[in-house]
Amino acid sequence: MERIFLMLASIIAGFALIKMPLAGTFLSSVEPLTDLIGILAILIFSLFLIYKGFMNLIGK
Repeated sequence: MERIFLMLASIIAGFALIKMPLAGTFLSSVEPLTDLIGILAILIFSLFLIYKGFMNLIGK
């Protein structure tokens, strides 16, 4: 059960990376990288949760 909460926390962290305002700071040059990492985190962990849910539905 704690594994699922960890996956949900990772998805929320991905959204936080996308929404993090870096404009006007010295980190503004890495903003495209944080967006990419956030998008990948959301996709990977969401697909994993969908897979685990589907496997739970069919009983494996």
